[in-house]
Amino acid sequence: MIYLLFCLLFVIGLVLSFGFFLSAPVYKGPISDHFDGKKFRNPHGKEAGGFKDVLKYIVTKKAEPVSFDKTAYVRSDFRSIDIPSGKFRITFVNHSTFLIETEGLNILTDPIWSRRCSPFQFAGPGRLRLPGIPFENLPKIDLILLSHNHYDHLDKDTVIRLHEKHNPQFIVPLGVSGFLKKLGIERVDELDWWTTQDYKEYKITGLPANHFSGRGLFDRDRTLWCGYLLEIHGRKLYFAGDSGYSNIFKEIGSRVGGIDVSLIPIGAYKPEWFMGPIHVTPKEAMFLHKDVQSKQSIAMHFGCFPLADDNPESARRLFRESLISENIKTTEFMLPQEGKDYIL
Repeated sequence: MIYLLFCLLFVIGLVLSFGFFLSAPVYKGPISDHFDGKKFRNPHGKEAGGFKDVLKYIVTKKAEPVSFDKTAYVRSDFRSIDIPSGKFRITFVNHSTFLIETEGLNILTDPIWSRRCSPFQFAGPGRLRLPGIPFENLPKIDLILLSHNHYDHLDKDTVIRLHEKHNPQFIVPLGVSGFLKKLGIERVDELDWWTTQDYKEYKITGLPANHFSGRGLFDRDRTLWCGYLLEIHGRKLYFAGDSGYSNIFKEIGSRVGGIDVSLIPIGAYKPEWFMGPIHVTPKEAMFLHKDVQSKQSIAMHFGCFPLADDNPESARRLFRESLISENIKTTEFMLPQEGKDYIL
């Protein structure tokens, strides 16, 4: 009995030690309408599932089958093609990673080139698709936008590689700079919701999202999560990050207005009782597209990492069905192909 108790305490201690080791530095700043001095809150008031919900999800999990799919992989080598004045050239790498090129500026969103989105490369959700652009074929990267600190959006190995090769400017939500600075990355600026940062002659604004944050057991919601609005050459590009659906997007549409291009998530939505507060469904992505008054949108956050019960084809199928039911043209809201360039 004493031996079993010792083993149990040892396992608990080991888990807590790993949880502490993996936890990121936390934000320390003034209280606001979405920060109580310790934790951040969602604008819709709903929190991501807690320990009981996670257990229920694990017990009732009915994951749809997935397989590694290499057939649609497009290897797109970087080409010096002139970009029309005032336009974006957008290339979908996969998941939430895009290369955005415009006159004098190359941007990456939530870059991940690792084999797994996990603290360890021997375990955790593995890639179903290869990156649409090989890392070595990237052009010079000037700016990186990180929406939050989850492993599928802030990949340590990738940001270290980008820092060493390109030394880009990082824009991150409140509190996330502490993690990057521990990695030796100093070119970091933080944004709160509705605050703006100038980068050269461009403007970047942090926008609200419904999600959560954390890399270990002791940093849950202790750093912020957000989307971003980029204002470049008189045009507006919206990167929604990771989010559940709510009326916050109507507020974004009314306050920002006239968005030219939006990058909107559609995957990791099943089961909806568990994922709903933090991830939009493909159907809700249509509402989001309309709410923010986007002229053109591109889908993301699907098909690469198995993070929920839906598989890549479920997201694609419901996306196509939702386009029809919401009377949205495929040229207005696109399902992108990895490695393909879109001039918008």
